[in-house]
Amino acid sequence: MIEVAIDSVRVNLMSPQRLVVLREVNGERYLPIWVGPYEAEAITVALQEVEMMRPLTHDLIRSMLNTFHARITRIEIVALRGDVFYGNIVIEQNGQEINIDSRPSDALALAVRVRVPVYVHPTVMSAAGILPEKDVSEAAPAPGSAIERSAPPPPPIEESSERLDVFKSFIDKLDLDHLDDKDKPAASPPPDQPS
Repeated sequence: MIEVAIDSVRVNLMSPQRLVVLREVNGERYLPIWVGPYEAEAITVALQEVEMMRPLTHDLIRSMLNTFHARITRIEIVALRGDVFYGNIVIEQNGQEINIDSRPSDALALAVRVRVPVYVHPTVMSAAGILPEKDVSEAAPAPGSAIERSAPPPPPIEESSERLDVFKSFIDKLDLDHLDDKDKPAASPPPDQPS
């Protein structure tokens, strides 16, 4: 099994789905897993150590396990079938190891709360793991390589001061001395005086 850590929880502005990104602890690969908004919130709340007035579902599960003298020892992402990841919560009670089938999002929300390691099966990491893009400096071809000889570097882009003139003109027109006046109520005209 490959140990991973939660790298981030990301928002997709085009859909209600969230993305939990797991990072390989002793490697360079990342494993993105789509989760629902509520599960993402449960993970984020625990990562940020936000105290809730009432326990969330995953807090309740943790409390129940403690009541029955059971403890979570690790979380596993064990399979990927189609586009669906399968998780496993490994619990120890009275010296016996118990495996509980789980969605990865729920298992991760528990892992963050009880601070246990998360593991990914190697076949899952091979199938869905990604490597980050190399920096431009790292990806640049070595001097004298075929790529460098066949494609000369593009000419440098010259900066035009005309593009910035629009912003300068806008800033010059700002009346900074009276900027706060818009927050003050408009003066009402004096009441009519009877003659």
